This record gives sequence, structure tokens and C-alpha cells, in this order.
Amino acid sequence: MNQKVITLGEVLMRLTVPHHKRLFQTVNFDVTFGGSEANVGVSLAHFGLENTHITAVPTNDLGERVSRFLKLNGVNEEGITRKDGRLGIYFLEAGAMQRPSRIVYDRFNTAFTDLTVDDVDWDTVFKDATWFHYSGITPAISQNSADVTLRALQEARKRGMTTSGDINYRRNLWQYGKQPLDVMPGLVEHTDIVIGGRVDLENCLGIVDEDWTTNCDKVKEKYPHIKAFSKTIRNAMSASRNELSGLLYQDGILYTSKKYDMKNIIDRIGGGDAFMAGLIYGFLNLEPQANIEYAVAASVLKHSTIGDVNLSSREEVEALVQGDNVGRLLR
Repeated sequence: MNQKVITLGEVLMRLTVPHHKRLFQTVNFDVTFGGSEANVGVSLAHFGLENTHITAVPTNDLGERVSRFLKLNGVNEEGITRKDGRLGIYFLEAGAMQRPSRIVYDRFNTAFTDLTVDDVDWDTVFKDATWFHYSGITPAISQNSADVTLRALQEARKRGMTTSGDINYRRNLWQYGKQPLDVMPGLVEHTDIVIGGRVDLENCLGIVDEDWTTNCDKVKEKYPHIKAFSKTIRNAMSASRNELSGLLYQDGILYTSKKYDMKNIIDRIGGGDAFMAGLIYGFLNLEPQANIEYAVAASVLKHSTIGDVNLSSREEVEALVQGDNVGRLLR
């Protein structure tokens, strides 16, 4: 079966303060690239699935660097639009022990925020695709981005594709005159798989209940086409040690994963995106319990890798699910 996944979102330059310094201390940065939806696409490519990422980059050397970053990670190029403008940036101050990590964004008025529905060759990008994924970050950053997200969902629906949305609520991003409740319900109307916790469902869909599964039931009453809900459960004892597990609520059954104790986290950025990629792979290839186990294992492995993206292979994730090769020296 063909397994081509389309993702949509901005790719940012990540500038990380080295050696756990504070942002106001540093005189240099480590450079990498990422973005929530692009992280999902790269991870899927490393799992062996075909991915095309819809994005816009500036017509300069930074845009070329992003294009090469995606290409080197196995992502198709036909979804990339080049426009005048700037590349979005975020600064990461990595925490340690009880000091949390901090992020400062510089992503307003970028080339991506100017991407319009007419810039995308929808027939070419969606050719032979079976799945489309978006996140709540993209429609939060500009009206153009919200319009492109809706159009992509409509194109996916027209072609009979499965759609997923990580509706993560980012309060500080909604600055262009719209609020989540103005936009997100219209997107969820076209979404089959919803990823989000209680706070996300409340702020993006107006569904309020203390119990997550009850929230999911209420959402499904309003949007009966939704096939499944999922989320991670993270217990952060410190910046360096978290516990992680996951929930999948499908066909009225709650599936719970194994809980992992991650004692020496290298980089937690992108952990949720690795989980999302694992879910998409699992929905395409695995039964529900195996799906949630695979997704959480993928996220755990991401925490061992510097950068936004999970570079683990399908075989490495499967080995962790089975408890094989954990911490061993492989020769």
C-alpha cells in the first residue's frame, strides 16, 4: 500500500545557547532547523514513509539551507515555495536540573506567513498521497496560514485522504485578530484524528470537562466523523528528568502505553512531534495498542537526540518497544 504523508507548516532556524548557558550570557549559538509539522514529516521519512512538506522559504541562502535540510532528511521538494521575505527564528535556552528550558520566538512577517492558497500546486503535492497532517500552530500565525490549512484539509478530503491535527494551543501566537475558537472548529470539521489534551480541547473547541475521555466523547458528539483521539502524559520532575506515557482513545476504548522514566534528557524539543509521527505510522501499519506503544517509544528516543527532529529508524523504535538493545553498545 502506498504510504505518502503530506505535512504543512513553517520551518524555523533554531539557535540554541550552548553548554546550558543563559541567553544573556552567550556570544554564539548552535544552529539547526525544525518546525512542528516538518519534524513530523522528517521522522516519517526516517520510518520509511514518503513525505512532502508544504512550506515557504525566503529566496536567499537561508531558504536554500532549509531546502537542503529537508532534502537530506528524505523529504520531497515539490511542496516548497520560494518567496521574498525572511526566515522565522527561535532561540532555545536549554534548562538543567530544576531550571526550565525557555524559548524566544522571532517568527512574525516571515515568508511562510505570506504563503497563499494560490502558491501551492495542490494536484502535484497531493498526488498519490494517503494522509495529511497539520497542527494548531500554523493557523495561529497569520490569516494566510489559516486559509492554507483549511484549503489543504479540503483538498485532502476531496481525495479521500485521512487527516490528522495536533491542535496544540499556543496562546502567544494568536496575534492577527483571530482567536482559536474563530478558526479551529472549522478545521476540526475536516479532521479524522485529533491530538490534544484537556487544555487544547477547551481553548480550541470550547469543550470543558476535567476528564479527558469525557472531553473526547463531547467532541465526537459534535464532530461524529472523528475516528480517534490521542495525547501524551508527561511528568516533569526536572528539565533533565521526565516520565512519559501516552493515551489513545479509539472506538470507545482507552489504550494506555508503557510509562518511560527518562532520567538524562538530551533535548526534549520535538518530542510531541516524534509522538505524532509514531501515531501516523501506527495508524497506517499497527493495531491500536501497538500503535500507542510505538508512538511513545518514538518520542522517548527523540529525547536522546540533539535538534528538533527524531532521527531514529523504524527498527530502533521497534527495538525499544520490545525492550531490546536498551543502553547497550551495538557493534
